[in-house]
This record gives sequence, C-alpha cells and structure tokens, in this order.
Amino acid sequence: MALSEQEIVRRQSLQQLIDLGIDPYPAEEYVITASSKEILENFDAEKKNFQEVSLAGRLMERRIMGKASFGRIQDSSGRIQIYVNRDIIAPDEDKTLYNTVFKKLMDLGDFIGVKGYAFTTKTGETSIHVKEIKLLSKSLRPLPVVKTDDEGNVHDAFSDPNQRYRQRYVDLTVNAGVRDVFIKRTKMVNAMREFMSERGYLEVETPILQPLYGGASARPFKTHHNTLDQVFYMRIANELYLKRLIVGGYDGVFEFAKDFRNEGMSRFHNPEFTMMELYVAYKDYYWMMDFMEEMLEFVAIKINGTPDIQVGENMISFKRPWKRYTMYESIKEFTGVDISEMEEEELRATCRELHVPIDNTMGRGKLIDEIFGEKVEHLLIQPTFITDYPVEMSPLAKKHRSKEGLVERFEAICNAKEIMNAFSELNDPIDQRQRFEGQLELGKRGDEEAMTLDEDFLRALEYGMPPTCGVGIGVDRLAMIMTNQASIQDVLFFPQMRNEEPKSNEESGDEGEA
Repeated sequence: MALSEQEIVRRQSLQQLIDLGIDPYPAEEYVITASSKEILENFDAEKKNFQEVSLAGRLMERRIMGKASFGRIQDSSGRIQIYVNRDIIAPDEDKTLYNTVFKKLMDLGDFIGVKGYAFTTKTGETSIHVKEIKLLSKSLRPLPVVKTDDEGNVHDAFSDPNQRYRQRYVDLTVNAGVRDVFIKRTKMVNAMREFMSERGYLEVETPILQPLYGGASARPFKTHHNTLDQVFYMRIANELYLKRLIVGGYDGVFEFAKDFRNEGMSRFHNPEFTMMELYVAYKDYYWMMDFMEEMLEFVAIKINGTPDIQVGENMISFKRPWKRYTMYESIKEFTGVDISEMEEEELRATCRELHVPIDNTMGRGKLIDEIFGEKVEHLLIQPTFITDYPVEMSPLAKKHRSKEGLVERFEAICNAKEIMNAFSELNDPIDQRQRFEGQLELGKRGDEEAMTLDEDFLRALEYGMPPTCGVGIGVDRLAMIMTNQASIQDVLFFPQMRNEEPKSNEESGDEGEA
C-alpha cells in the first residue's frame, strides 16, 4: 500500500529515534500514579498536592515556543496540559532530548509518559510541569485533527459514519464523548446484572453454535462443522436452551447473549446483536411487567441519576408505572379499527384500506403484526407495554387464561421501537408441538422466518417444565435510548459493514496534523 507523505516522514522519524538509541516501543512497565481527571478534579495549589506524579497518554497538542513548550496529553480519563522546559528535561549540555526528540521526532498521536508536578499556569489552567519525558509508542499514522474556532464551530471533525465505524480506534481517540457512550453501555449492563443477581437469579452461558435454530422468528446464519460433518446454525435466540435449564431445576436463569440474524441492516438492526434473556419459574407475564418496570427504572437512575432521559427531541421517563394496552386495544386506539374478530381475508382487506404493505406469504399473525408496525409502533415514545397477542404471532407463548385466541405475551415499546419481548411460557408439550407444526406450514408457504421443530426441546417439555415467565431485552436498542444515540452502530464498538473498497494513492492522503 502506498504511503502518504506524512507516513513516510513518521517512518523516517522512527529510524532516527532508533539511530539515537531510543527504543520507540519499549517493553518495560511504565508506572502511572495519577490520571488526568484525578489531577484536574483534585489539585489544590495551596495544598501543593500531586507534586510527584507520573502519567501517560497520547500527545494530542504541542505548541513549541523556543526552549519551552506547551502540549496536551490524553489518557483514558481525559486531557491535561503539560509544560516542557528544555533545561528541565535536558539539564546537561546535550539538549538532544528536547531539541531533536521532543520538538522534531515525537509526533501527535505518539504515546508518551511524563513525570513531574502539578501547578497552575498564569491563565489558571491546571497543568503538569514535566521533569522527565519518555516515548512509549511511536504512531506511524497521523490522527485527524479536530479544531474548534473561537465561536465554538468544529472543523475537520472525524464525523463520517463510514470512517467512524470502520476505524473505531480513531473515533474513540479524537471524538470527545464517544468513549463515554460505551462506558454508559457497560454501566447499563452491569446495573441489569446487579439487579437480577441480587434477586438470586443465576447468570449462565448457552451454545452459540446450535444444530437447530429456534426461540425466535428469523433467518439464521449457517456453517459446517468438519469433524462432526454436520450443519450448525449461529443462534438467533437462546430461549430454548434457557428453558431447558428451568426444566433441569433452576428457578431463575439469565444470559447476556450474542445472537445472529441473517437479515436486513438499518439504524435499528445489526446482524450481530446482544440480547439479555431471563426465565423465572412459577411467575407469569403480569409479574414480569412489574419486574421489568422496576429494573429499567433502577438502570436509568444508576447510569444517569434520574429515570428521565433526553432522547433526541423527547424526554423519556422510565418511572413506574408504564402505560399498558392490549394489542387489539392499541390498534383500535390509533387507527379506529377493531380487528379483534377479523379472520385472515378480512384482515387482508383492512390492510389494503389502511395502506399497509402485505404479501401472500403472510398469515393472520403476520398481518396483525404489519398493521401494528405501520400504524401504532412509531407513535409509542414513552415506555409502553403491548399485551395479549394473537396466538398465531406467538408460537412459544402460553394461551391466555381467559381470552380465546390470544396468548399471554407482552412487548415493551420505547422511542418507537421494541426493546423487550416476554411470555408466560408455553409448557404444554402437546400444544407446543402443534404450534411448531403450524410454523412448518408457514415455512412451506414461503415464510423464511418461520420456526423449525425442535424434537429435543419437546422432549425436555415432556419431562415437565414448571409455570415460567421469560423475557428478552434488546441490549443494543436499550443502550441507544440510555445514551441518546440515533443508530445502533453508535452503541456497537465494531458493527458489521461491507468490505472496504481499496483507495487509490490520491484518495488515501493523510488527514493533516497541527
């Protein structure tokens, strides 16, 4: 690959450092005693604390002014200014460390270590007066330089999504706030884990490669295991394995699972995504709605300090209680049409009247789902439970205890998208077999998302599964809301993308450097 002019210069600097006897990639530990954030938040000039500090990070700015220079280094907690004086870091007659190494051979983006003491400049900025400086890792590519003018306008920002998602390591380095998004995501997951673990539920792991895919309606990825000479599927859900564990005697199990669906991509869909699924014995979907309200209110407060979160133009509140509609109530509320007694052909006519796109492969359940998706879902901004789905839409849910033709299921919709799905789980093995067989018929009609029939799961149910409620939460979508991000790619470190097209030498020029 052709190198840019600046990349050539950096490689020349690398060789000059080696010629001077300086290892550009030293192996020994560099002891760090403080972070930039710790110093900036706690330094007190009167107390004269932080008088012997050692910290490390990327050199992000440098302003050379004769024998003294100011710069700025960035560690994992933020940025802090450094003051470098030639006669301090190079007290003998040989000023090579300052005049050649620091001024000429060190570049923006290099990792450096500095030792010195904290002080306040004449302009009132907390800084580090450097007594020792050491190159820790030489950067061979220039970073994009994000500049902000006196009016606060940002120039030359690394903002193109295609570049940001492909080069997340650059995005995290130069775009303030991106790292905070992923820190919040981790806090969100930890808060969910804490909430469930403290209530006695066991975190488990189940197979990613499965001989049969199941637990959801979706197209799978498939692969071949050479030793077993057998086709395997990457899981689309972990539901059926977790329910096997309930059969085995656990009262409550949960898993943060990587799932994979071979389907379209959008700002709400990525082929690899994270689900949290929880199954609790002897509970039903009414209990689970209360539990989920309590957990997400807890999570919101844990990571943001409040149940109220600004998401785009909307202030979303996770404070209990949430609004609840049945599926039929929600469609009647927002379209004025009561579909509760309609059969398939009447539903098709209603879809046409409501201008809802459909095709001949769709059965009654799919038609209802399309009406809801087109006419209701996008209007639900605050967290809302949609309950009591038609049996055709939910082959793994228990039939409703009092409403014929429905199942005990809910979805939570927030910011116009589903964030969780839950059932009073079907534990009747005969009914479950019939539901699976119905899914096979839909598959014959061309429904590529219809479920397969899992004989081993049916065998497990035949041994007996206690009354159980289960829920699946889309962790990525929930993270979008909790961190106020508009795209799922913004809460995934490394989202899937098309292969990168090779660039010509003219197109691959450097980003520039201050």
